[in-house]
Amino acid sequence: MDQPTLGILHPGSMGAAVAARAATNAAAVLWCPDGRSPASTSRAERFGLKPVSTLQELLDRSDIVISLCPPAAAEDLARDVAAHRFGGVYVEANAINAERSVRIADVLGTTTAAVVDGGVVGSPPVRGKSPTLYLSGPAAAAARVEALFFGTAVRTKVLGTEVGQASALKLAYASFQKASRVLVALAIGLAREHGVDQELLAIASRRTDSYLSEPEYIAKTATRAWRWGPELDEAADMLVAAGLPPEMLRAAASTLARWNDAKDGELTLTDALDRLAQP
Repeated sequence: MDQPTLGILHPGSMGAAVAARAATNAAAVLWCPDGRSPASTSRAERFGLKPVSTLQELLDRSDIVISLCPPAAAEDLARDVAAHRFGGVYVEANAINAERSVRIADVLGTTTAAVVDGGVVGSPPVRGKSPTLYLSGPAAAAARVEALFFGTAVRTKVLGTEVGQASALKLAYASFQKASRVLVALAIGLAREHGVDQELLAIASRRTDSYLSEPEYIAKTATRAWRWGPELDEAADMLVAAGLPPEMLRAAASTLARWNDAKDGELTLTDALDRLAQP
């Protein structure tokens, strides 16, 4: 089978790195810089993505399209793609709840597109990192996405044929991992306020299986809060749908919002804790 052409919408730090890995098995990896930031352009150039002038051109040339954007934009982006009558494989890989993934599949189902639900678990595939792209949806379409990443640093696993399964797994994991990091920041912030933070860290150092032993990660959490908060709200929505209490994840998302202005910046641990203590 001929190598497919891949389009990526829109290449953030995760999307650009994931798409670049597919270049091994793709004829080309395309992106559209129209309306994107200089940072996005620089990132795309660094990862060797090929620019095209319009979304229509990207969709016309692509056999497979991966959507990786902020959760709030996922459905609008899918509607834009549907309006252009895309007929290939659309990988909905955003951190959104399963209900929204199903809605997107329905929207794109009005065209001839095959929608594969996706969820990336792990860090971007750079500097030796190997995230897993979980997939669910039509078997033939999922197999094409698997083939795209075969032998690369992006591992794939198909969970089943039901759209929403990959999204559910992604958010179930994110709800634990991200909320746990928020709890670490609150614990150390509270201890610091009373002058016992070093003693807390000493206790944590004897429990290396706990996120509490990694206080340096608080600064990273702060700079990623603008992305993590919406993910936790998505997970909270899924808890409501499942009849489970969402309050813990809503509170974690609200806490993360205190760091929204630190988007992708450079912070020290002290900076992050200072910002957390200022509503």
